Amino acid sequence: MEIRLLTSKDAKTYWTLRLEALKNHPEAFLSSYEESVQRENPVEQTARNFTAKGNYTFGAFAKGELIGMVTLLQEERIKVRHKANIFAMYVTPSKRGIGAGKALLTAAINKAMDLSEVEQINLNVTASNHSAKQLYANLGFKQFGLEKKALKINEKYYDDAYMVLHLKKEK
Repeated sequence: MEIRLLTSKDAKTYWTLRLEALKNHPEAFLSSYEESVQRENPVEQTARNFTAKGNYTFGAFAKGELIGMVTLLQEERIKVRHKANIFAMYVTPSKRGIGAGKALLTAAINKAMDLSEVEQINLNVTASNHSAKQLYANLGFKQFGLEKKALKINEKYYDDAYMVLHLKKEK
């Protein structure tokens, strides 16, 4: 398995996997599949995102095929520049259990540690997604909050757990 930063050349492949993620797990993402397929020029926008300052999207590849992804996004504003966020974490179902998720998150954490300003990484995860929460906890994330009814999909509500990983000792 290879883990690497995605480039604009990976945008089309990424977008295909992103749509799979939205379709398979609508409760795990703020964006909906229905809204996403209607976006104008999504591949071009994705390519631009890959080169945006503070935006780091990693891909997991098995035999050259993109099987997983995660984005680390550093906050831009001065008062919150010490934080980065994990977004769009996904591993295709047929490739789960081989360590891709852990490898992706480790790459994102290592990148955050390389960014001198970043002191903590935040993420939110569907509270009922116990395997994802366990993965995050195993890598040092701690839950600090719970938002009830964070998402509503087809009249069903989903809660979000908020988690943080402190990279540097508090002063």
